[in-house]
Amino acid sequence: MKFVINKTVLLNGIQTVQNVITTKAALPILSNVLIETQSDGLGLTATDLDIGINCVIPVDIQEAGAITIPAKRFGDIIKELSSDEVTISIKKNNLVIIETELCQFKIMGLPKEEFPRLPEFKDTEVIKLEQPVLKQMLNLTSFAVSFDETRYILNGILLKVQKNNLIFVATDGKRLAVMERKLKQEMDKDISIIIPIKTIQELNRNLKDEGELSLVLGANQALFDLGNITIISRLIEGEFPDYKQVIPPASANKMGIDREQFLQAIRRASLLSTPDYQAVKLELFKNKLVVSKSTPDIGESREELKVEYQGKEIAIGFNPGYIIDVLKNLGDQRVELELTDSEKPGVLRIDGYVYIVLPMRLG
Repeated sequence: MKFVINKTVLLNGIQTVQNVITTKAALPILSNVLIETQSDGLGLTATDLDIGINCVIPVDIQEAGAITIPAKRFGDIIKELSSDEVTISIKKNNLVIIETELCQFKIMGLPKEEFPRLPEFKDTEVIKLEQPVLKQMLNLTSFAVSFDETRYILNGILLKVQKNNLIFVATDGKRLAVMERKLKQEMDKDISIIIPIKTIQELNRNLKDEGELSLVLGANQALFDLGNITIISRLIEGEFPDYKQVIPPASANKMGIDREQFLQAIRRASLLSTPDYQAVKLELFKNKLVVSKSTPDIGESREELKVEYQGKEIAIGFNPGYIIDVLKNLGDQRVELELTDSEKPGVLRIDGYVYIVLPMRLG
């Protein structure tokens, strides 16, 4: 095996796949990246057995072949090379030689045969998705995913397809994010899968602001084909909670406010939050919102904002992080927050999107 490649192209390829590699890999081979020559370029593959990622990059192939190389060390070497053009060749006993005009590295690889094979998908369902739409849906739901391993069913996003409706749902038990968009195609059967958060993070990293991707479903596996990048993931097995039960009917008691002003006020108040005193207080009066925070032995803050509000006076506490997460990911200039009383959740609804957040006790 021998090929000549641009340093930046190779480094980008390594960085694309190496995020899935865990530092404490159970098998030594899982710390490696598989490099193999293909008819359309150089294929790079990494996996942790739950998620696999493959990308194809342009290359000048002089001799076909395949090898696996320790991903971190390989990436570090390529990054530090001073030349733009790199020649890589494989000798006997899996010795990898990395050369530029003035520099040479020799490192040991492992044979391709030891590397786990990624699953193959045959006769399966294919869903076409627009990358910018998927990116927006992930941005507005993924922050609500639970990281509590005892509730593993919530450690991912529920993806549902009903005819031509695509629905994403995420919850950690204290908040719920639901987003719905129309598909260009209509599916003849309902689909319901739970995509793990690590896969979501990889998708978010690689999605573009244009173009399509294909979602291919297999037996407890999903493949996301982004063109030159393919992500294959195991799915979370089990029954996702019935999220529809917790979505309240729309309330007329709404506060209309400039999104950016609201975001900055909550951010400022949260500067005084501690793990024991997280809640930021919102007090609503006619056309006025007071955002305040009081933390014993730390200090207090108070800020007034103009809002559109004609309902009853309410004082309610929220975890500031839960409000910041949604406001920083929305693109709308103005938002409306539904509040019924201090014990009931706050609800934000915008164009097929619903975000529900439970209040926190004040004091």
